[in-house]
Amino acid sequence: MQKEDTSWFASWFNSPYYHLLYKDRDYTEGGIFMQSLTAYLKLKQNAKILDLACGKGRHSKFLATLGYRVTGADLSPLSIAEAKKSETKNLSFEIHDMCTPYPDKFDAIFNLFTSFGYFETEKDNINTVIAIKEALKEDGFGVIDFLNTNYVVKNLVKTEDKHVAGINFKIQREIKDGYIYKHINFTAENQEYSFTEKVKALTLQDFKTYFEEAKVNLYTTFGNYKLEPFDSKQSPRLILIFKK
Repeated sequence: MQKEDTSWFASWFNSPYYHLLYKDRDYTEGGIFMQSLTAYLKLKQNAKILDLACGKGRHSKFLATLGYRVTGADLSPLSIAEAKKSETKNLSFEIHDMCTPYPDKFDAIFNLFTSFGYFETEKDNINTVIAIKEALKEDGFGVIDFLNTNYVVKNLVKTEDKHVAGINFKIQREIKDGYIYKHINFTAENQEYSFTEKVKALTLQDFKTYFEEAKVNLYTTFGNYKLEPFDSKQSPRLILIFKK
């Protein structure tokens, strides 16, 4: 069941302008990541995968082409409505709040592209890890693909203009009170819009604390989509793989 939510991500992720701004994400890199990750996890053909916070389902769709039974879940009705147009016999999409366990069991659950750390409370972060654990089969893997906070701080681009489909998105970034903010302002169809993305500046140690609270075991970490070792100073990503 979807709970009513007025959080920034509930409104922004359900906006058509969110998908417009990020329409040029690197699909090739995402595909290579999915192939490398599933190979590393030694997932068998027909394994069940939950793509948690799937958006419009780009990773879900690719995983389905590899022969897996894939469910994509997201809080955004707009994203899920669009994703459902691509449903097949081994690919389905549902609206779901990732703080609560999905009512099925999976061989692997993927939370990709920094879809974690949006919540206001530590309890919700921990509840999300617990929800992943409870929806895993006994030998299943949980994967959280997060940013490397140290790398972001070091390489922060404070201002940026991005022109997409005739719209000029003015972007400002800052780090404040333990969060990484991205302020997005633009005018479209003679109306001014303002959104702010906010993600907690979590570190590897923070995740270790969550995992301890949730009683899951950190299996390994990687620092990029090529699955190279994590370096706290140099790696652009913090990819965590854990088990019950």
